[in-house]
Amino acid sequence: MDKHLITTGLQLEGYRIVQQLGIVRGITVRSRSILGNIGAGLQSLLGGNITIFTELCEKAREEAFELMVEHAEDLSANAIIGMRYDANDVADGITEVLCYGTAVRVEKV
Repeated sequence: MDKHLITTGLQLEGYRIVQQLGIVRGITVRSRSILGNIGAGLQSLLGGNITIFTELCEKAREEAFELMVEHAEDLSANAIIGMRYDANDVADGITEVLCYGTAVRVEKV
């Protein structure tokens, strides 16, 4: 997809869905390092945003998102609708992040 036409909605304003290609997903599994846990523990003593975990979560979401886009491109989609994120703990300190949606072909109205 040259231009990312991705929405959490079920339609894209100004476009008409001409073909649904199916569900696409991107998944990544991440763990925290021992150093990251120590740094986050120190940050938690001070209160506020724990930037080490924020950065880890953002990287995981970004990676899952990009994998979803690649999956859609493999299906020749030019848009994704109904995009969502989900996350689950796989084991202690290990988290799965899933990004998914419906790959579609759209054309301008």
